[in-house]
Amino acid sequence: MRSIVKTVGATIAILSATLALGWWQVDGPFEMRTEQNFRSSLSNMNFEMTSHLGKVVSPEYLVGNPTMFFFGFTYCPDVCPTTLAEISTWIEELGDLANSLNVVFITVDPARDDVKTVAEYLSNFNSKIEGWIGNSSQLAAAGNFFDVTYQRKESEDGTYTMDHSSSVFLYRSDGTFARTIDYHEPREVAVPKIKRTISEK
Repeated sequence: MRSIVKTVGATIAILSATLALGWWQVDGPFEMRTEQNFRSSLSNMNFEMTSHLGKVVSPEYLVGNPTMFFFGFTYCPDVCPTTLAEISTWIEELGDLANSLNVVFITVDPARDDVKTVAEYLSNFNSKIEGWIGNSSQLAAAGNFFDVTYQRKESEDGTYTMDHSSSVFLYRSDGTFARTIDYHEPREVAVPKIKRTISEK
């Protein structure tokens, strides 16, 4: 009997800790820190790229709807496909709430990721995700505005990979920065963050 009580007590403690962590990240002090507008508003980002549909795009045209951004590349072995798969499940869970949400994947590998390559890659994920492709100078401008880092890493076999920021960036419908979702952040934390961003004006 005592062992059962101890097991139940341990389970309750774990659940309480999980809920507390979720509050800390979604509504607690951590959330307050990440809401500081230290990134540029979308309306102030003056760069253009090409979407995977072949259209000229820029952050300005996204203002009016909440937006989610993720930086990556199609040759990414794990972080990018994992995050894009998670984003796809978030979109599904949001249901009709996702109708107003822009979702943008910006490639950090302009040497290999052209429009066709990105279009084929994104066909594996939710159709709401739009790919943006730019040249080196356009990517540099985007990296500066979003405050992200990326770096080419050469391999001994003559190939290379790209190290890059792995967070998802959320912007309100007025174009101001809202918050981030960290890599592998639990769905129970990530989805409420998106809902809160969608509800904010």
